[in-house]
Amino acid sequence: MKKNLVILSGAGMSAESGISTFRDAGGLWDKYPVMQVASAEGYVRDPELVINFYNERRKQLLDVEPNAGHTGLAELEKDFNVTVVTQNVDNLHERAGSTHVIHLHGELTKVCSSRDPYNPRYVRELKPEEYEVKMGDKAGDGSQLRPFIVWFGEAVPEIETAIGYVEKADIFVIIGTSMNVYPAAGLLNYVPRTAEVYLIDPKPVDIHSMRRIHVIQKGASEGVKELQSLLFTPL
Repeated sequence: MKKNLVILSGAGMSAESGISTFRDAGGLWDKYPVMQVASAEGYVRDPELVINFYNERRKQLLDVEPNAGHTGLAELEKDFNVTVVTQNVDNLHERAGSTHVIHLHGELTKVCSSRDPYNPRYVRELKPEEYEVKMGDKAGDGSQLRPFIVWFGEAVPEIETAIGYVEKADIFVIIGTSMNVYPAAGLLNYVPRTAEVYLIDPKPVDIHSMRRIHVIQKGASEGVKELQSLLFTPL
């Protein structure tokens, strides 16, 4: 029987593909005040600025490709029941071939209702030629289309789904996340005591956990390559 392998990925997963991380020096938070472009209040204050910010993020997806880390995780589906729980809003896991991806913070390629953001009736996937959302573009309920992104201060609707998979994990892998953003950072608390835990990150990450963690201090591509060999070698 295949083991359950759950991956928690963050911005460092996509950094090698050329997608700006938010928290690192020179990242997006240095260029934009976070609450201006990633909060409901910022959206109410200046919806056009926020919509254009995500239009630019969306168009960036046309110029980037999944990296070897993404494809390496997709390859693990041959031998494991793989669930990717990602804090990233890009579609690089899917494009690399991962078939079960839970997006905690929303999806850049989708838009939704401003009035009722999580109503599935009004969530839709944009084709690349539709990536430029404009003021006046309406959702099915007549409200302005907004990015399908979970902003600061909003509930994270997929967290309970993610917890359900984490609780059944035989192996839990953390890749490229600072473990500072909740509720995602709290998922480690739901990992069974019997599960193996791996952390892939080129920089030291303070995890605040007493449990044994196998650290691979490398970027996503090299780290996933090492993970692949370790998973088939008894620790």
